[in-house]
Amino acid sequence: MPKRKICVVVTARPSYSRIKSALTAIKAHPSLELQLVIAGSALLDRYGNAADFIERDGFKAAAKVFMVLEGENPTTMAKTTGIGVMELTNVFYNLQPDAVVTIADRFETIATSIAAAYQNIPLVHIQGGEVTGSIDEKVRHANTKLADLHLVSSDDARDRVIRLGEDPEKVINTGCPSIDLVKEICTEEQLNFDPIEKYGGVGENLDWKSGYIVVMQHPVTTEYKQARAHILETLEALNSLNLPVFWFWPNVDAGSDGTSNGIRTFREMVKPNNIHFFKNMDPLDFLRLLKHSKVLVGNSSAGIRECSYLGVPVVNIGIRQNRRLRGNNVKDVAHQRDKILEAVKESFNSEKHPASQIYGDGDAGTKIAEILASSELSFCKTISY
Repeated sequence: MPKRKICVVVTARPSYSRIKSALTAIKAHPSLELQLVIAGSALLDRYGNAADFIERDGFKAAAKVFMVLEGENPTTMAKTTGIGVMELTNVFYNLQPDAVVTIADRFETIATSIAAAYQNIPLVHIQGGEVTGSIDEKVRHANTKLADLHLVSSDDARDRVIRLGEDPEKVINTGCPSIDLVKEICTEEQLNFDPIEKYGGVGENLDWKSGYIVVMQHPVTTEYKQARAHILETLEALNSLNLPVFWFWPNVDAGSDGTSNGIRTFREMVKPNNIHFFKNMDPLDFLRLLKHSKVLVGNSSAGIRECSYLGVPVVNIGIRQNRRLRGNNVKDVAHQRDKILEAVKESFNSEKHPASQIYGDGDAGTKIAEILASSELSFCKTISY
């Protein structure tokens, strides 16, 4: 029997950690052939060039798609998605995959779904059925309605996808592949690398070994005009603590220019001596950094997913993760420096929380590969009610 060709499209830095263990399992499966497409901001140096880490891990790209239009506003998001539809349509036409995999909810992932669905290629959606804020909420559920097979990360998400009218037999809770990576490093008792020595970055050489904070804050696409003001509130709060901080660059979204401008201006004008900035890290190293941190601050889904399994305290700022299923490790605050400061102080001095498996138990990648190898693949469906 010929191998099934499974085309997985990775469009951004966070998408790689969300799918890495599944890529490994697909590549190793005797009945599957991995066709990896790297696209969007995953190819851009200013957003950490995830492609370098992907290829370093031994994955070969079947195609690369440059599709990001400069501007970081809602109009360029729409245009970027349009370019993605055009370019990915050609990629799928040339690769002739048996199924295409789209990941989660980033704005540009809808381009993958449209290009596959309109060409009668079975579409598999990873991590559907969850609730978030901003444009991600609309995109995730739009991907669900275009997809034919749904591999979700929780029972809560599975129930929601079924209520969207999908066939229950086509909605399977595999857990989240990013939890597989967490499980891989969760027994390590100390950080086994020096972040500044290994990854460089920008800022002071911090004395971090007695405890540090990690910050990952992205713009909120529905509040993109406030992105600069939002990030300055967080910067002021963290700078006043005078504790070591490792700060990561934002994703490419509407408002990213405001976030980036706020960081650069603060860095040049205030010259904080307790903050070090990074563009990106290897996914496993980032998880190691999280595991041994005192608290994660910002609005990254890593605080909701990975940190729930690790039990790391999280200060979640604003509405970007609105109503998302979360563990007891998360404190929600508004974009106000005094509220952020108070929550960070409490979290920094608190104990780790018990590990939660709300997003899986660490074997999602293997499950996903087996389902892709054995499930009946189709591109026709009807709403179930």
